[in-house]
Amino acid sequence: MRWPLWLTCVRRRHHSVEFPSRYVRTSPPWKGITITGLTPYLSFPGTARQALAFYREVFGGELVLNTLADFGRDDGPTDAIAHGMLRGTVELFASDSAPGEPSLHIAGLVFALLGTAEPSTLEAWFAALGDGGSDIDPLQLRPWGDHDGQVTDRFGVRWLIGYQG
Repeated sequence: MRWPLWLTCVRRRHHSVEFPSRYVRTSPPWKGITITGLTPYLSFPGTARQALAFYREVFGGELVLNTLADFGRDDGPTDAIAHGMLRGTVELFASDSAPGEPSLHIAGLVFALLGTAEPSTLEAWFAALGDGGSDIDPLQLRPWGDHDGQVTDRFGVRWLIGYQG
């Protein structure tokens, strides 16, 4: 059987899991979207909807959420997120972890947003990400003349934000 591209990615992620035909969509949930770079795909422990809504509040953009029910799936709560996307300046994919599958646990990884927006926007993002999270290193002027800082948000994702000057 030839799998649609989006299901192939899920299939590879979940090793050799076979999906019954009722779970297979004829088009990917991101039809018409061109992915031009690395896009993180985060698996949350039942909090994907809240996380993606939070990231939309922080970064702006368009939020697309697909539930298990939208995909005709019955292997979890019908309102669980099977696939979610934040499309905009910052792009993220996320879902709720399937029962028995690992959820988000990040160690040794930082999402870097260096110079991706105007300094005032980056400062606002840093402050918003820190709301309910924790500053690791405040956003500040560095000895080499640029600004940067690190923050871990309320969902456990660590961000490096900075700009020149």
